Amino acid sequence: MATSSILSSGPYQVLYDAICSHTPVAAIYNDCFREFCPHVLGLNKEGKPQVLGYQFGGESKSRPIEPDGSASNWRCMLLDQLTDVHAVPGSWHTAPNHSRPQTCVKLVHIEVTD
Repeated sequence: MATSSILSSGPYQVLYDAICSHTPVAAIYNDCFREFCPHVLGLNKEGKPQVLGYQFGGESKSRPIEPDGSASNWRCMLLDQLTDVHAVPGSWHTAPNHSRPQTCVKLVHIEVTD
């Protein structure tokens, strides 16, 4: 899928809206169900749409999900590999290290502000 198509797609808009409203989302990524709070949305260094999210539930192939608030729950996900992206009811999740510089998203379109 071309980058322009992804930027106008439903998943991009769901993530964008979730960042604006501090709403958790659920999706499938790498064949794993994930619940996360998107914090940064934009393009990676290759120009592909990517999201940096704080995963608080579901599964992950890279490493286990730690207790809420753990700095190891940050995940970078390519939008073209996310499916069934939708907002879910619940509280916002994050970790205290969000303010440190991130390298997941090179060109930021939107980012959570405190």
